[in-house]
Amino acid sequence: MTTDNNNDTLQKFIFDNAAVRGEFVEISSTWREIQQRHSYPPAVKTVLGEMVAAAALLSANLKFNGAIIMQIHGDGPVRLLVVECDSELRMRATAKVAEGVSVADDASLTELLNPGGKARFVITLDPADKMPGQQPYQGIVPLDGDDMATVIENYMLRSEQLDTRLWLAADDSVSRGLLLQKLPRHSGKDDQVKQVSEADELETWNRAVMLASTLKQEELLSTDIQTLMNRLFWEETIRVFDPAHPQFHCSCTREKVGNMLKMLGREEVDGALDELGQLAINCDFCGKHYAFDKVDCAQLFVGDTPVEVLLPASDVKH
Repeated sequence: MTTDNNNDTLQKFIFDNAAVRGEFVEISSTWREIQQRHSYPPAVKTVLGEMVAAAALLSANLKFNGAIIMQIHGDGPVRLLVVECDSELRMRATAKVAEGVSVADDASLTELLNPGGKARFVITLDPADKMPGQQPYQGIVPLDGDDMATVIENYMLRSEQLDTRLWLAADDSVSRGLLLQKLPRHSGKDDQVKQVSEADELETWNRAVMLASTLKQEELLSTDIQTLMNRLFWEETIRVFDPAHPQFHCSCTREKVGNMLKMLGREEVDGALDELGQLAINCDFCGKHYAFDKVDCAQLFVGDTPVEVLLPASDVKH
């Protein structure tokens, strides 16, 4: 399922003569599409929206045809957050909140996901065209940070050795973000970036971060990308690239749902069929309904076709 969301924009830019790049993202139609099928508490909505902006910012720099999947497995009232964004900026996201819990409107990231200190942050890079036997790359680290931006900054520094700074904000209407990244120095003798001293590059990086750090959350939420870029970096020489446009897209299929059932195992599936008569499964991301009766399920276990499911199982209901 896709929607045409031309007002959703990701804008890349680079500082001339310095190995510093940046991106702004504004996601409104896609973000509202994600929220349509769920009623999340305000605090959960804020964190998920920030994660949506972050996934788009990171996905825009993927060097392969595939997707980035960001997950937080929590030990608090929020058990799971998942955002998926592919190299074409097609996105989907969902959250799992424990039943019967009350979530304060101003609950912090730690209160939502990590009160016991056991939460994990996972980034999976999943190529669309895998070689035989190739597995997706997956990095799993403790949830390190008091907000979503800090969690990702710490992950990028630890896993990718890249200085990365993010500013994220989300409300009911829009998910927005700014990313700055200090890139490794180039080795080519004729490269313009190489002609700038490391000290000058560091000065440019520190100045860019200082300017971006003046950005208030309310300003990020209420101001368009062009205005923000002019306001923050009007004294800098930057190059701006053609914008890209995120959009909502759910990649669920009957085959993938069948693979999920196969992962549960025949004994568990047969037990559920005996109790329910048929399995009715709704996609957590888009709400699409899939039904499997006894004949459908029997066909799933014919042969030994390997299965692979990166994302959590959807709810199974009668």
